[in-house]
Amino acid sequence: MLDPIFLESDKLSSELYQLIDLPLFDNSTRVVISAVACSMALEHWEAARKLFSSGLLPSGMAVQRAQFEALVRSVWLLYAATEEKIAKLSATLTLENELAAKNIPQIADMISAIEKKAPSQAYDALNRFKQNSWKALNSYAHAGIHPIRRHHEGYPIKLIQDVTRNTNGLAIICAMQAVALSGLQPLQKQVLELAANYPSCMPPPL
Repeated sequence: MLDPIFLESDKLSSELYQLIDLPLFDNSTRVVISAVACSMALEHWEAARKLFSSGLLPSGMAVQRAQFEALVRSVWLLYAATEEKIAKLSATLTLENELAAKNIPQIADMISAIEKKAPSQAYDALNRFKQNSWKALNSYAHAGIHPIRRHHEGYPIKLIQDVTRNTNGLAIICAMQAVALSGLQPLQKQVLELAANYPSCMPPPL
């Protein structure tokens, strides 16, 4: 039988998408490409939940890392990326442009830039998640001790529930970013109120 946390997560997903179905603030390259990264993060959220509900925890954790990275990239693109970096990531996909885009900042550098230029709430949320989860996510992505031991010994139900809560928490940050991309920041309060309606499938306050 499917764990209730996944049923609640599906309800959360449905309501969240309705809330953030908003036009972008403008059609500038910066806003559009940031929105693409945000959309990717939400797609990873859907994939991670499906993997967790199927008991495929290591694969779900690898996708959760991709979810986090896409979210960080979205925030960085909107607030901190230089015009040069925006141009590189929005260029037509060719071998030459692929090589040119390889020097895009890594996660730590993007978060450092976000701290300086983005709203403090965005930085605080992303940095807290990184501090609490990044090492484990790296382990799952690179077949380290976390997935080796869990795959050998089995996956406790509580662990699957907890990582599902984490991926839902990232989705709420994604939704906050989606609202910012619409220019309708007051709606962020509604996003937080929606999350508060689903305490059983959200991570505990840090």
